Amino acid sequence: MTFTRNIRVLAAMAALLTPVTLFGTTAQAETAAPLGKPQVEQIVREYLLNNPEILLEVQDALEKKQREEQKLAQQTVMKDRQEQLFNSPYDGVVGNPDAAITVVEFFDYNCGYCKRAMTDMQALVEENDDVRFVLKEFPILSAQSREAHVVSMAVHAIAPEKYADFHQKLLGAETRADGELAMKIATETGIDEAALRKEMENPEIQKVFAETYDLANQLAVTGTPAYVIGDEVVFGALGKDVLAEKIDQARTQSN
Repeated sequence: MTFTRNIRVLAAMAALLTPVTLFGTTAQAETAAPLGKPQVEQIVREYLLNNPEILLEVQDALEKKQREEQKLAQQTVMKDRQEQLFNSPYDGVVGNPDAAITVVEFFDYNCGYCKRAMTDMQALVEENDDVRFVLKEFPILSAQSREAHVVSMAVHAIAPEKYADFHQKLLGAETRADGELAMKIATETGIDEAALRKEMENPEIQKVFAETYDLANQLAVTGTPAYVIGDEVVFGALGKDVLAEKIDQARTQSN
């Protein structure tokens, strides 16, 4: 909220309170000349200059309200698009596929934070039989990212049993991910290149990307990694301990 808007809001409030504040009683106000808008705004301005902390309180209240509204909107999306979010046949799964707790991760193969967060995911699924990660292919950083994700989508389509190994190697690569590197890793994993290139031409891949972008937009996901855990969207690579805490909260909600 801008300073000008704060002034206007408080000026309106002051105008409503003017009869009592400035003249003591409503009866007195009826016989006095009303204050004009410039006078009221001057009074509010002087008050704010003497008490600037009020603007911080207003800003905090606004941000809290916006966060609450955003969370409600996100929860509506989670409910309305539940199958696409948690059970899409196009998404890779790491961990127990029948796990009761699902963590959805939006990731980009060239996201440095995603690379560092991969070990958190691996540790969490190893330590928790009731947790699975659903991986949303979300190439947003470059054209090279999109090339790599096209290969990844094709790998999942024709060799889902090899996807987790492929994903770990590509996301863990020290060099920049692109179509060439993704293809190299896929073939080294034992996937037929000709079959893979044929699947890469499947128009369904681009359709799924578009659907994922739309879903991310509705969830206010603008960067990677971002997670959906329980009824909450969590932004950033916050570390294993934070994710574990969110997973425990999701368990409590499901019980």
